[in-house]
Amino acid sequence: MAVSNNQRIKMPVQDALVRSHNFNEVSLGLDKEMALREASRCLNCKTPLCVQGCPVNVNIPKFIQFIKEDNIEGAATSLKIDNVLSSICGRVCPQESQCEKYCIRGVKGESVAIGALERYVGDFDLFENRNKDVTKVLPNGKKVAVVGSGPSSLSCASELAMAGFDVTIYEAFHKAGGVLVYGIPEFRLPKDLVQKVIENLMKMGVKFMFNSVIGRTITLEELREDSEAVFIGTGAGLPSFLKIKGENLNGVYSANEYLTRVNLMKAYLADSKTPIQRGKNVVVVGAGNVAMDSARTALRMGADNVYLVYRRGREEMPAREEEIIHAQEEGIQFNLLTNPVEILGENGRVVGMKCIKMELGEPDKSGRRRPLEIVGSEFVFSCDQIIVALGTSPNPLIRKTSEGIDFTNKGTIIANEITGETTLENVYAGGDAVTGAATVILAMGAGKRAAKAIIDKNN
Repeated sequence: MAVSNNQRIKMPVQDALVRSHNFNEVSLGLDKEMALREASRCLNCKTPLCVQGCPVNVNIPKFIQFIKEDNIEGAATSLKIDNVLSSICGRVCPQESQCEKYCIRGVKGESVAIGALERYVGDFDLFENRNKDVTKVLPNGKKVAVVGSGPSSLSCASELAMAGFDVTIYEAFHKAGGVLVYGIPEFRLPKDLVQKVIENLMKMGVKFMFNSVIGRTITLEELREDSEAVFIGTGAGLPSFLKIKGENLNGVYSANEYLTRVNLMKAYLADSKTPIQRGKNVVVVGAGNVAMDSARTALRMGADNVYLVYRRGREEMPAREEEIIHAQEEGIQFNLLTNPVEILGENGRVVGMKCIKMELGEPDKSGRRRPLEIVGSEFVFSCDQIIVALGTSPNPLIRKTSEGIDFTNKGTIIANEITGETTLENVYAGGDAVTGAATVILAMGAGKRAAKAIIDKNN
């Protein structure tokens, strides 16, 4: 069937009734024919606004042109120059509010599916590209320590390794990847992709030191003494809570703990030794991507009902539109304009959540309409598990064990927006540790900029 050149190719997905009971990836990706057809829609604009919308400034028209020419290896080579995590970014980045938002095709129709094309090329490079040999870079004799192994750190380490630096990544967990492995579920980001990226970095000479907690097993000062520079990319893994009565009852999880048990520790596997409650009636508090991940995970863990509770309305939900739609299709029950006021328990375990209905008033300082309680509208959810997904902040360990680095009152590191330089000489920082919880691609951009600053200073 003929397809209009301005009709966007839709990525196939698993059926909602099927996928809600498995951890296989929901979005199935484009095949080669689809990718060629979608790439043909790119106009190769003289002034590519899509590039300006990308936090790492991927040369989008260039890699898409290679796809048009049926040169997928060329597309992969082009893409890797700007983004070593393209297979990951193609899945989890909010392209609709970044590169695709500025696509000229979108003015009178639908934007080019840049994210889907990036995913296609990234997957080809990781799993099919025959040119697996990593070019050996002449060492420059200089060392850099990278703290954490999330997206900002991986991006920074890659840039430094390609410039000849001896890079060691110090990771607190027993696996590398940071939020990519502990936070994002398998059905959105298969972990074999992340492992392939880690393996490629190892081929480049990057070393990983696992179970290394900076401030406990080794100090920041010790890293500084042994390196020309240190990059801190520890993310934001400290959860926020409701601060209401009953929050300490058994059956109440932070989204961080819940997702870490399922994703990193593989609690969803039948033979897993990781303890986790499999709730039957689950309430998830929040409406961001982490809340969607938690709700959809709870469903796959065997819940009969999953209720999402959010104090604002549908238009104010911060999660990606795609994730909201997928959650709705899978049967997640949205309870908007609803706010928890107390968690109810019996014999130390959760049996319900008392909530109150809300209405939206005038905009607050954030620009969003402020939710106001409707007097006398309290009601109770019967539930046996509650997952709190209200955002995160950086772990305070580095702040408590290191001198010379300035922090904001929110616990984030103060760093130069362009170079990533902190107030401590030769120490750089980026990603969620600086911005607070944000996106993978923004963290990558910060790591890449910090690497450039380190390279420039040590040349």
